[in-house]
Amino acid sequence: MESLEFCLARIEEWVWGAPLLVLLTAVGLYLTIALRGIQFRYLITSLRLAFSRQDDKSEGDISQFQSLMTALAGMIGIGSITGVATAIAIGGLGSLFWMWVASLIGMATKYAEAILAVKYRGTDEKGEMCGGPMYYLEKGFKSKGLAVAFALLGAVTALGTGNMVQANSIATALQEWLFIDPLWLGIVLAAVTAIALFGGIQRIGKISSWLVPVMAIFYILGGLVLISLKFSLLPHAFAEIFRQAFSSQAAFGGFAGSSVMMAIQYGVSRSVFSSEAGLGSAPIASAAAKTDVPGTQALISMSGVFITSMIVCSITGLAIAVSGLVGRVGADGQVLNGSSLALAVFQNGLPGGAFVVVISLVLFGYSTILGWAYYGEKCMEYLFGSSVIRWYRILFALALIPGATLSLQTVWSFANIMNGLMAVPNLIGLFGLASAVIAETREFERALKFKKTTKFSFSE
Repeated sequence: MESLEFCLARIEEWVWGAPLLVLLTAVGLYLTIALRGIQFRYLITSLRLAFSRQDDKSEGDISQFQSLMTALAGMIGIGSITGVATAIAIGGLGSLFWMWVASLIGMATKYAEAILAVKYRGTDEKGEMCGGPMYYLEKGFKSKGLAVAFALLGAVTALGTGNMVQANSIATALQEWLFIDPLWLGIVLAAVTAIALFGGIQRIGKISSWLVPVMAIFYILGGLVLISLKFSLLPHAFAEIFRQAFSSQAAFGGFAGSSVMMAIQYGVSRSVFSSEAGLGSAPIASAAAKTDVPGTQALISMSGVFITSMIVCSITGLAIAVSGLVGRVGADGQVLNGSSLALAVFQNGLPGGAFVVVISLVLFGYSTILGWAYYGEKCMEYLFGSSVIRWYRILFALALIPGATLSLQTVWSFANIMNGLMAVPNLIGLFGLASAVIAETREFERALKFKKTTKFSFSE
């Protein structure tokens, strides 16, 4: 097992090396400049749209709110807690700064993904919406090869990022807190997930529409209370975050030390893991939304990055920063990392804090499982038709069992490898279709000025 972990760690380091980091940053910066900083100009508008009722009579399978909640179900997940904790444990507090940078740039990327998803979407033989990178790569970018590559990688990535990581983090937290056997937890997760999945996107959308807001508010309030109790430590925490973002961190305690490159690498990779900007997964949910205007759904999708990375992930990061537990060793003699670090931070800093983390991990993880299952089955449908969906759902549910029992390092390395590989064809397509995004945005902005309305309803 140690040799497997070592091999996966080396592959992960190679995949998330300079080329992918440069590609992610270049595409995000290019879109930010080409769209004239749309993520900053329309931030308030996007947040308002995200929580208002829009285009329910338009073409699509689920409402725009349900689409956002389904996407957020895949985004506000374990990455917002365990992912941030692992980034800081390995890359130092400086990784939080690079997570913020990547997220702000990634908002423009997310906007472009959603525009293309709606613009090039279609319907399957059941009349359900189909869209996402595989469709805009084939129809817009005219590359069937890249479309197939994305769909293959997406289907496998869903089993790692949206499945095993979630099961592993839930199992770790419940084993430490309630001493529940990970194997039995994996079996239970597999059963309840299968029940939800066979209801299709409508059931997933309905579950997400009430589960995501409840779990997000619950965790955000708990985190804010913890941070407020240690408010006097915030200035020093911010100073350390910025200092470590641009300088190497020496080893201390159980912390092995980190370089600037490690901070950038883990900050950017965890930003992509959490917000999915550039990954290409969330556009699959955007394509199912009831909307006749790609720009509207794009703004709503863009808001998800801000909610996930700039709010939820920041709360986790700041809670860890003021805790003083980075590099500390747990009762098992191992350096606190992942769910164990997050659990220790909340347990030590907030009365009942362990309950907040465990419940959040369970809810976040389960919602992410549902969101990614939909992404994976749509990738499989693109490759092999709708008849394969039933079998993929069964495979997806069963994969939760080994996911709950494998080591944290194994599942996270595998997930990060697949995330990086999955992002490559999508980023190539985004760069090649930037002109279509710009043209659609210009038309959308002209319509906004002409209509002079705050409801953004263009379907009448």
